[in-house]
Amino acid sequence: MSEDIEIINQNTRIEKIKNFFSNNYKKLISSFILVLLILFSYFGYQEYKKRLKLEIAEMYNQITLNEITIENTNDIEQLEKIIKEKDPIYSALSLYFIIENDLVNDKKKINNYFDIVIKSQEEKEIKNLIIYKKAMYNTGIVSENELLDILNPILKSESVWKSHALLLMADYFEHNDNLIKSKDFLKEIVNSQLVNNSIKIEAERRLKRKFSD
Repeated sequence: MSEDIEIINQNTRIEKIKNFFSNNYKKLISSFILVLLILFSYFGYQEYKKRLKLEIAEMYNQITLNEITIENTNDIEQLEKIIKEKDPIYSALSLYFIIENDLVNDKKKINNYFDIVIKSQEEKEIKNLIIYKKAMYNTGIVSENELLDILNPILKSESVWKSHALLLMADYFEHNDNLIKSKDFLKEIVNSQLVNNSIKIEAERRLKRKFSD
């Protein structure tokens, strides 16, 4: 008797399953196709990014293998194009190459490129390094407040680049004959818990040499 009941229950379950597939056939097919499309799109996009990165790398290497000047407008445009691709590695390298070789004289354009490169970075300390480089580029160009605004993300963090940023500000104020503010930044370096040891020694040396009673 119990075997008969079990057979009936099994047949009932099979019938329910058949009915489910029969009633939801179109939905199931649509869901399956959607999943396939998502998978193809994901892997297709990953392949596209990989291919694009290789193209960017090849373009950068071809340009930078040769010595170029401001007259090589096509090469400069290609470097600017790489920057706008927002590649974490080659966008930054292209910007550094442009700056080191004085290929673009427009300071506003260079700062816009810095912003693009900074936003393209996901790794925090690499982003802070580029912010620091942007501040170095703008030293002597922008005002005190503008320079502090650039360095603010580093100065308010515990980044490994914080001591470098503090020393840059100390140099900036010393260069502008504001020794009081320069001293304040040097003291902050000395009193900081997370600080580059060589920078701390340099800050202590300057404090003794310039501000000892």
